[in-house]
Amino acid sequence: MKIAILGDIHGNIEALKVAYNAAFSQKVEKIYHLGDLGGYAPFVNEVVDFLIEHRIEGVQGNYDDAVANDKEHCGCKYEDQIQAEIATLSFEWTKKHATEKSKKYMKALPFDIAFSVHDRKVKIFHATPLKNNLYWHEDRDDDFYLHMARKAEANIMIYGHTHIPYRKNIGDKIFINAGSVGKPKDRDTRTCVCIVDITPDNVNTEFLRIPYDVEKVASAIIESGLPSHLADRLMMGK
Repeated sequence: MKIAILGDIHGNIEALKVAYNAAFSQKVEKIYHLGDLGGYAPFVNEVVDFLIEHRIEGVQGNYDDAVANDKEHCGCKYEDQIQAEIATLSFEWTKKHATEKSKKYMKALPFDIAFSVHDRKVKIFHATPLKNNLYWHEDRDDDFYLHMARKAEANIMIYGHTHIPYRKNIGDKIFINAGSVGKPKDRDTRTCVCIVDITPDNVNTEFLRIPYDVEKVASAIIESGLPSHLADRLMMGK
């Protein structure tokens, strides 16, 4: 079974369109998204409409939960006070501009999706199998990985939230962070699509990086009234 994973779109419809076309060109059997559909870029409603139109299933991110339920905080982590203030402005902007249709869609998203392929149990979630706002960076120790695997009750775990792609194998467990479609943080401005091909003998993972019109989205961020700092970071892949 060959699937495509679209992580952390964050209101970037231009990146989503390119990512979808790239996934479709790989002749995947299924496409999933990892939530966090709004925030940072202004096209939250367009992203939701696109996912509905193309029947792309997915899970609920911390941002989706916070926007849909009108929470005071998105559950995000910040590097400094300035970043925290800017992210708060972005969160409030998204809550204000997300339509009831978008909020209803985000509210109804499941916490995780589970299925089996060739006797391997696969689980897809936003951040961890326990909480959708816990940061699971690659440098976590093996004990943490194996603890998450026990909680997920899966052989293959696919998730995002950190916006930095990686794969790690520990024994018969495979851990895949799909990266981010709309807001990469690995200093690569290109959109990221994760392709996972599960065969009877192997699990192959490929991270496709495809350029898109970053400048167009950066301009839209500024024109929407969102902080220009968000446009600057998008242009730097941060």
